[in-house]
Amino acid sequence: MDIRVLQYFLAVAREESITKAAASLRMTQPPLSRQLKDLEEELGKQLLIRGSKKVTLTEDGMLLRKRAEELVDLMEKMKAELASSDENINGDVYIGCGETEGISLFAKAAHNLQEKHPLIRYHIYSGDASRVIEKLDKGLIDFGLFVGSIDITKYDYIKLPMKDVWGVLMPNDSPLSDKDTVAAQDLWDKPLIVSHQASGNSEVISWLKTDISRLHIVATYDLVYNAAKFVEKGFGYVIALDKIINTTGSSNLCFRPLYPALEAELCIAWKKHQILSRSSAAFLQQLQKELETAE
Repeated sequence: MDIRVLQYFLAVAREESITKAAASLRMTQPPLSRQLKDLEEELGKQLLIRGSKKVTLTEDGMLLRKRAEELVDLMEKMKAELASSDENINGDVYIGCGETEGISLFAKAAHNLQEKHPLIRYHIYSGDASRVIEKLDKGLIDFGLFVGSIDITKYDYIKLPMKDVWGVLMPNDSPLSDKDTVAAQDLWDKPLIVSHQASGNSEVISWLKTDISRLHIVATYDLVYNAAKFVEKGFGYVIALDKIINTTGSSNLCFRPLYPALEAELCIAWKKHQILSRSSAAFLQQLQKELETAE
C-alpha cells in the first residue's frame, strides 16, 4: 500500500468530494478515482459511498482514515527528523499531556532551547492519561506528561519535584468559599462536576469516603476551562487541580484545597529503547537542565 494513495484517500475524506479532492491535490478526477478503486480492491473493502452530492465513508473507511492519519503523521515526523542535523536542529517535538501547571516546565524548557535552536517546532496534544498513553505507544508523540498514578513500567520517565493539588472550584459567593479547605462531607450533597479521569480515579473517589453512586454528579468534563463556565453559572462545584483556572483579581471564582490534602504526582515519560530525534533529544536534555536548576 502506497503512502501516497493513503494521502489521496485522506484528501477525499476531508473534502467529501472526489472533484474537490482532485483540485486540492492538483490532479484530474479520473486518475484519482482509479487510485481509490484500486485501493478498495487491494483491501477487499468498500471504503467510500459515492453519493450525488457528496462522498461519505463506510465503517471500514472510517477505520482506514484513522490509521492512515497516524501513518501519514509518522511519515512526516520521520522526514523532519532525517532532515535535521546536530548543528541546525529544525525538527518537531510532540507532547501529550493533561491539564496541569506542570506544563509550565515544558514551556520554560522550550523557551530556553529556542535561543539555541529557533527552528524546533512544538506540537501539544491535550487529553487524559489513556489518550496520551495511546499516542505514546503508537509513536505519535515523543513525551507524555502524566498527572497522578499510572503504570510507567514500560516507559523511561522522570518524576517531577512539584505536585498538583486537588481542590474545589466554586463561585466567590458559595457557602463553601468561607472555608479555608473543603472536607469530603462538605461535598456529599453538592452538585459536582468531575473530570472523566477523576470519575474513575480511585484516589479521588477514595478521598470522598462514600460510594460514587451516592454522589450528586451533574456533569463530567475533559477541559476544566469549559467546566469553569458551568461553575460561573452556578451549575455545580468542580473538583479540579489548582492553578489551571485563574481565580485571582477580578475573577468571580475561587479555589479551595481538599482536606485532608490530596496531591497528584507528575512525571514525564517516553518509550523505552526509543531512539529520539535530534529535536526531541535536545528538548529532553533541556528539560533535565531545568529540573536540575529547580532542585
